[in-house]
Amino acid sequence: DPEHMDTTLEQLHIVRPDLISINHDDKFIHVFFTPTIPNCSMSSLIGLCIHSMLTRCLPKYKIHVKIEPGSHLQEHQINKQLSDKERVCAALEGEKLLSIINRCLTVFWDFRSPYNWIDNYLI
Repeated sequence: DPEHMDTTLEQLHIVRPDLISINHDDKFIHVFFTPTIPNCSMSSLIGLCIHSMLTRCLPKYKIHVKIEPGSHLQEHQINKQLSDKERVCAALEGEKLLSIINRCLTVFWDFRSPYNWIDNYLI
């Protein structure tokens, strides 16, 4: 979370194993995340960071990231943005936004090995 740069998404309970489903046969990952508060202004950015990290680590998988139902006031609007492939691609091509996402992901990697996170969810 960009507002809590010294804490991981797992520590904030934004991402939890019970909200992640993986289909190895179809190469599909579905992640629900829970914003820290119902009106969190960083929810779209958090979703893009999760999507970007998974896409970078697991490029052969199709990634779907959504807000956990009932956990945000603008759940439907944000889920619509995160489900729109063109919007996500355009966002990840923008220099300023990509810089912010990269900074968030760099903080993530500083906290732990990238392989620990992947191994925990894929095994």
